[in-house]
Amino acid sequence: MIYLYPEQLFKKLQKKNYTCYFLIGNEPIILQESYDIIQKVSQKQKFTKHHKILLDMYTNWEKIFDIFQEINLFSHRQTLLFMFSEKSFTLKISSKLLKLSTLFHNDVLLIFSGPFLTKIQKNSIWFKNFSSQSVYVNCQSPEHNQLPRWVDKRAKNMHLNLENTANQLLCYCYEGNLLALSQTLEKLSLLYPDNQLTLSRVKKIVNNSCHFKPFHWTSSILSGNSKRTWRILKYLKKENIEPVILVRALQRELLLVILLRYKSLFPLSNIFNQYKIYYSSHNQLLLKAIQRLSMNHIRQAIQYLTNIELILKKNYEASIWPKLEMLSIFLCDAQLYKNFIIHLE
Repeated sequence: MIYLYPEQLFKKLQKKNYTCYFLIGNEPIILQESYDIIQKVSQKQKFTKHHKILLDMYTNWEKIFDIFQEINLFSHRQTLLFMFSEKSFTLKISSKLLKLSTLFHNDVLLIFSGPFLTKIQKNSIWFKNFSSQSVYVNCQSPEHNQLPRWVDKRAKNMHLNLENTANQLLCYCYEGNLLALSQTLEKLSLLYPDNQLTLSRVKKIVNNSCHFKPFHWTSSILSGNSKRTWRILKYLKKENIEPVILVRALQRELLLVILLRYKSLFPLSNIFNQYKIYYSSHNQLLLKAIQRLSMNHIRQAIQYLTNIELILKKNYEASIWPKLEMLSIFLCDAQLYKNFIIHLE
């Protein structure tokens, strides 16, 4: 199996054709654009019929097997897009995929698209059977520190000369919303035919269209970025995210940090699989937090989280956002740890 980033895909397919693709990640625009590239190349190879199939308990496997066995003078070359979720790969579906892997041939092109593959799935026989002829494309949304590089590459592909400061502004305004970011670059390319994107030009067009989820908040806390954590928390409050969701999410991350501290007792891979941590970026953030936070620091935070939870149980309408703000700073800045203990009690 060949592992690629999305920007490498088109160039790779100009040199060699493949019969199976795994588009794995959580970023819709990257998943869609990768699929479009494969479709464009496949059409040149005379693949004229295209199917989109959701892998679930209602999947019509007889129809799928018929497509693979339909080999005659008048049959069409066809592509099958299998869309899957976290719960798709049941024993039944895995057995069907194993059978499918034995029918594999060059007149059918397979594309698997979904959020992630577990270690168990990657070690399965059906996956290994497909792997010898496959390309794995990482369609994960770029991390906060990788976003400027992603924007810079996209701008260069559009033949745009993007100033570094303009790039930083775009990242700030559109983090978590790559679709809007891409649309903004397209709009700028139309407005400025000379392709020179300065900070002043970009300022006239951008608006704050960032999009954050609770995992962005917990990830930022793990990394120790206090300014970004504060910004994300303000966004989540504005979006009326239930505070209890944030409490639960942070409790989970802190308990994982504690577990990983005792990694000599528990193999890391076992912990990551048990808690469904499939992205290496998440692994690295947890390991970074282990180095940054002391056990006493973590215990104080968990105790404070428990107090917040008790407040919510007594009064679900209670405003605990100031407490979450205090806790965020407490966990981000180890230097302020001792000063904040008194305020957290």
